[in-house]
Amino acid sequence: MIPLEQRLNVLALVSEAVANGARSSRACALLGLTMRSLQRWMDKPSGTAPACRADARPLRLQQPANKLSAGERECLLAAANEPQFGALPPSQIVPRLADAGRYLGSESTLYRLLRGANQLTHRRPERRAQVRSKPRALSATAPDQLISWDITYLPTRVFGIYFYLYVFLDVFSRKIVAWQVFANESQIHASELFKDYACRAGIAPGQLTLHSDNGAPMRGATLIATLEQLGVARSLSRPSVSNDNPYSEALFRTLKYRPEHPLEPFPDLAAARTFADLLVQWYNHEHRHSAIRFVTPAQRHAGADRQLLDQRHGLYLAARARHPDRWSGKTRNWKRIERVHLNPERSKNGSSTG
Repeated sequence: MIPLEQRLNVLALVSEAVANGARSSRACALLGLTMRSLQRWMDKPSGTAPACRADARPLRLQQPANKLSAGERECLLAAANEPQFGALPPSQIVPRLADAGRYLGSESTLYRLLRGANQLTHRRPERRAQVRSKPRALSATAPDQLISWDITYLPTRVFGIYFYLYVFLDVFSRKIVAWQVFANESQIHASELFKDYACRAGIAPGQLTLHSDNGAPMRGATLIATLEQLGVARSLSRPSVSNDNPYSEALFRTLKYRPEHPLEPFPDLAAARTFADLLVQWYNHEHRHSAIRFVTPAQRHAGADRQLLDQRHGLYLAARARHPDRWSGKTRNWKRIERVHLNPERSKNGSSTG
């Protein structure tokens, strides 16, 4: 802090310059002083507030002139707690009071009074909204550890009637491990389809978690019993939150935008099943998936992607060694992705912590 004597000397110099016709801003610039500091020093050079500024406005407790009196506030609060209004929010109370020829205060005033009285809680007569927590964070380091499944519509030639494509997707490898087209949505179809996959893959109790959205077939008693019998854990998305099941949603988007997807509705169930078989064959064995370093899901599921990615890495290193002037940095990242997350926890900066 600058000593008082030095402040007074500076103020005297600036005052002398201004008296001789100079601008105070130019004088401050020559002295390395800001105009705001000059104004503050002139206001209270000693560092203490003068008696004329004892107001200290930020400390004032201002009372609006139109504030309701204590009696008016009590009357309005009592009206809000009358039996006919006890389960209603202020947005419903104020119009009803107006219909009865009573104006006690505005809607915002009533909200403020209820908040101050700790009564601004659930006042409506219907059931309180349920709090839905995010599904627990899951991850997979190998195939057959985490499966995501869902059902999508396939149009038929009869308006309003659909076929249903059931798809079970391995989250680690992105391989479609089970699929079929049925004429209706049923937990029984899902149960039998998953049971067939578990038998083929040799799923042991405690090995696998099955994730899905909150649809009726996903919550059916038959499917739940099958999972309990096989020792498979369940995980469900929040209702109407598609982001909780992103892998299945992304899969359906990829499949439905393929050129092979017919523009016309399917004439019968056999045609829909033929289409699904061809599409799954392409997805598993030909499609280079961007999220797994552009290998096919079948290659990753079988573990062949490790050798393939090492081969790509060696190829790029050799290409850079031949022409180092064409490379400004590192070669492309062909490192294998060893862990895949589903609904990971997020840190405050938005990064994944799962």
